[in-house]
Order: sequence, then C-alpha cells, then structure tokens
Amino acid sequence: MLRSLAGDAAAYRRLLAGLRERLDVYFRQRLRSDPAQAEDLVQETLMAVHAKRATFDTNQLVTAWTYAIARYKLIDHMRRSGRRRFTPIDEEHDLAAEDESAAADARLDLTRGLTGLSAHARDLVVSVKLRGEPIADVARRTGASEGAVKVTVHRGFMKLAARLRGRGDGK
Repeated sequence: MLRSLAGDAAAYRRLLAGLRERLDVYFRQRLRSDPAQAEDLVQETLMAVHAKRATFDTNQLVTAWTYAIARYKLIDHMRRSGRRRFTPIDEEHDLAAEDESAAADARLDLTRGLTGLSAHARDLVVSVKLRGEPIADVARRTGASEGAVKVTVHRGFMKLAARLRGRGDGK
C-alpha cells in the first residue's frame, strides 16, 4: 500500500490482487448461499479501497482497514436485502472470533523490518523466504547467479532477523 500511494502502479496491482483473494474468502464464508453477491461485494469493497486510499493511515495495517470497509459493505448489503442473521444460542462457540492480533503484529513487524533492506535484497528475501520461490527461478528472473542470490538472501535475512530482535543496526 505504501508503494502504491507513492505512485508504484505495479505495487498497486499486486495489492489489489492480494486483497481480492482475501475479500473473496471473507465474503464467501459469510454469504455461502449467494456466491454471486459475494463477488459483487468483493468488487464494491475494492472500489471503495480505491476511492478512499488517500485516507489510509500509513501507521495502520492495510488488511484491518480493508476488512473494516468490507464489514460495512456486508452490513449495507444485509440491510438492503432485508436479511437478519439468527444464530441459535447453543452455537455460541461459532460466535467467538479468532484472535489475529499476534499475526497482525508479526506482519507489521515484518513489513517494518523489510523496509530496512535495499529494494534488491528485499525482493530476494520476499521471493525466496516468504513466497518460497526456488533460488534458481529467482536467479533467472533477476539475472543474478544462484550463489549471489543465496548470499544476498542470507545477508538480508540476517539483517531482518537482527532488526526484529531489536538490534536496528542489522549486524
């Protein structure tokens, strides 16, 4: 999101594609009987994200911001369609939301840690360590040797680990 706000069109396309996948799951879980409506709500939410992206607080998580928009879109849909959701009291275990705060904090820490790496090192670390791409594929894509990719990933990962442990110097 930060790169897209800075004008990086490719980053914006990747952001919307990633959000689309998450929103699709979010709405399909809530509208199991009406998948066409789920797709419509995904599109409405993505349009709202696009229209309101300038209001995004860069100190917050983009997923939390997007899910808040999605929740309001779902509420509006339920109101328009006149649906009321009834949950029997004996199924209250289904009402408890999973605590995702630790995962959200970890994503935020990881994002902040990655910003301390050069763009090249960040790309290689994300590709190899987070996306699980084979080193040979990353080397071919970047035009670097496999050895150079391994070294850059290792050094970048060590710098990232040091930052996450609280040593900002990355040494």
